[in-house]
Amino acid sequence: MKHLDEYRDSSLALPLVEELKKAVTKPLTVMEVCGSHTMAIFRNGLRSILPDGMKLVSGPGCPVCVTSASHMDAFIAMADIPGVHVTIFGDLFRVPGSNGSLAEASSRGAKVDIVYSPMDALEIAKNNPQELIVFLGVGFETTTPGIAATILAAKNQKVDNFCVFSTQKTMPAPMAALLDDPSLKIDGLLCPGHVSTIIGAKAWEPMARKYNLACVVGGFETADLLKALVLLARQVGRGDIKVENVYPRAVSREPNARAARMVDEIFEPADMDWRGLGPIPQSGLKIRETYRDFDAEVRLDITLPDSKEPKGCLCGEILKGKKIPNECPLFDKRCTPATPIGPCMVSSEGTCAAYHKYGRDI
Repeated sequence: MKHLDEYRDSSLALPLVEELKKAVTKPLTVMEVCGSHTMAIFRNGLRSILPDGMKLVSGPGCPVCVTSASHMDAFIAMADIPGVHVTIFGDLFRVPGSNGSLAEASSRGAKVDIVYSPMDALEIAKNNPQELIVFLGVGFETTTPGIAATILAAKNQKVDNFCVFSTQKTMPAPMAALLDDPSLKIDGLLCPGHVSTIIGAKAWEPMARKYNLACVVGGFETADLLKALVLLARQVGRGDIKVENVYPRAVSREPNARAARMVDEIFEPADMDWRGLGPIPQSGLKIRETYRDFDAEVRLDITLPDSKEPKGCLCGEILKGKKIPNECPLFDKRCTPATPIGPCMVSSEGTCAAYHKYGRDI
């Protein structure tokens, strides 16, 4: 993990550290919503230089981590169907289900390929017309336009052996579900930079008003993160609650209209089950009836099984910001990156993975 000494040559970081110390005038707790922010904060050693009175907690912004146990079990069962060829983003490969993982399914003969984009999965479909290629759609607004574009391409190119199992989720719906719980005490949100490139910074304004919650959209470099924390501390200290954007090179106030049109063409809102949060109305996206030929759940007549969380695993509580990994009895004992029990230890954006790699004692 980096420490402050490594920033000595930075003309930006050190002045921002001093600004942060001055800005924290009362105790405050900030939730970093995005799993990429969690990793960047740990990787840059920012938790080790936080002023007294400022606390960071992680939120539900890791898409693999919030994929429900029942969806994971459905994914694994689907991979075992003869003639089905599953394609995934890499983080999903080793996430445990009730009976193994996609990695274990692959080892017993199931066809599971890691791809870098859904378009790669479409190419596999073109090259393997005798198989049904299923792309597992796991992500937030950032990945949904790419999946929508791929379904449109499959239709236009008449590729009839390609489909998507959509568990796509939307922000900021889960944050509203979290904040309605009076036991969660947070003062501000470090809003996700990647998601906000699609939904726009103004998507967080209703949340700032309803919950009197400081909101800052931040980037991922050290200076981006420090500036966002400074602004959050100032908002809380002055009682001047609003939405600020310190990632303007990527995020606009307004949503990405082109992406929104394409997503709306393919998907419609749906209730979605979240690990740790349970079912949240209209927080997911399902494929519209007019594109049902590209819906894996329809084509394979998939019914989600009743699944339970692994015994002793606190991923759900960690995703809600109520626990930290060190408080889980399995963390770094039975649950390690080599032998994961829950998804938060597997995903590259998982809080448990971050604590294991960078910050056991923080």
